[in-house]
Amino acid sequence: MHFIDSILNNDGIQVLEQTHQSFQDGLALYRQRPDKGYSLTDCISMQAMRQLEITEVLIHDNHFTQEGFSIALKD
Repeated sequence: MHFIDSILNNDGIQVLEQTHQSFQDGLALYRQRPDKGYSLTDCISMQAMRQLEITEVLIHDNHFTQEGFSIALKD
């Protein structure tokens, strides 16, 4: 719980609320990419990142690179 609290109380981290619209946006992408094996969570994240104009990810997941995002930290 301490880790979660530290994230929620960090001014440098923005935690986005899940809304009906953000769910619908993610679901639309999920339905458009049945061949990719994306999770719905990935799709919701990708759509939120696009809306916030975030182009780099801190994850080594080829699903994000397939959608045009770049990996911020490389080995």
